[in-house]
Amino acid sequence: MTIREVKDILNARLHTPGADLDVQVHAACGSDMMSDVLAYVKDQAVLLTGLNNPQVVRTADMMDMVCIVFVRGKHPSPEVLELAKQRGIAVLATRRTMFSACGILYQAGLRGGGGHD
Repeated sequence: MTIREVKDILNARLHTPGADLDVQVHAACGSDMMSDVLAYVKDQAVLLTGLNNPQVVRTADMMDMVCIVFVRGKHPSPEVLELAKQRGIAVLATRRTMFSACGILYQAGLRGGGGHD
């Protein structure tokens, strides 16, 4: 699945216009706790979160994630967007809840990378 497909499936808005939407994603992780994300298997993955601060971008970058999706209608701050652009991470936002967004992506074939689907 590509970032573009994630965007379309979730009816999400792209907040990083220069991002490469054709990058493949192999897994997803949904959490508002960055400590849980750090326990996640590294991969080209999507992070779904409602936590809106620069630490989210730093964590995603450290875990080699290529896309962050803010859920529940959260709008990323300018600081978050600037950091994501510097790190080459696409930022999307959807009005869907985390539960709904994760379920929709799972149904479309995207799985978790931790081996506990």
